[in-house]
Amino acid sequence: MNATTNRTAIPEIGLGTFRLQGQVVIDSVTTGLDVGYRHIDTAQIYGNEAEVGQAIAASPVPRDELFVTTKIWIENLQRDKLIPSLKDSLHKLQLEQLDLTLIHWPSPQDAIPVAEYMAALADAKAQGLTKAIGVSNFTNAQLRQAIAAVGASEIATQQVEIHPFLQNRTVIDFARSQGIHITAYMPLAYGKVVVDPVIMAIAVRHGVTPAQVALSWSLQQGFAVIPSSTKRANLEANLHFQRITLSPDEMAQMATLERGERLANPDGLAPQWD
Repeated sequence: MNATTNRTAIPEIGLGTFRLQGQVVIDSVTTGLDVGYRHIDTAQIYGNEAEVGQAIAASPVPRDELFVTTKIWIENLQRDKLIPSLKDSLHKLQLEQLDLTLIHWPSPQDAIPVAEYMAALADAKAQGLTKAIGVSNFTNAQLRQAIAAVGASEIATQQVEIHPFLQNRTVIDFARSQGIHITAYMPLAYGKVVVDPVIMAIAVRHGVTPAQVALSWSLQQGFAVIPSSTKRANLEANLHFQRITLSPDEMAQMATLERGERLANPDGLAPQWD
């Protein structure tokens, strides 16, 4: 199933490649495509676009069946740098067009205005370099500025950290009020969900794994998710799993797990979070 938002169908489950380098990312993407992933998520700063492109090029999966996302790094946010950097990403990925291009992080301390890089990103779409555009790690104030610059209908998704221990309700509620889809990164909280007693108890009740409970929790709320793994068994389990419907009581139990545990909060880069 795909989440169709702003005329862009974003696959519900994608393969994240954060922190994966060299042969490790080639193997992860190769295996991921083999077991059925069709959404691959990378970024300029990951330093693995060329390897991701190599794995995609070697795969028998047709390009029109794939959904590839990359993200513009903060050093490329200036109007005169953004499009050249995206063309470089396309070259590394061996693609003529991205399916989705995101602003990875807003400019620190808003040194570069949101309107400047959103306009450049919209230009990239107009030039056919990417089918859709969106944002990542934006505060609500920054998302308002992005909407003012290009219109909410142009923002295919807001990609943010969401898992049971960081539920990001303020950000989610505002994006939804504007009709903007949400993509959840780190949906398994680097594996921390598998040892949480509440999640484990729900998993036992449904006869599934704790990771499957956490993924179902995100999907049930309409988010796309991009878990990552290097192990074939985990890649298969994260994609082909028994979807469960959590009861209102179980959703309430999950809500109690919120503890503001933000895993992606780099000094000098992260904004003042909502």
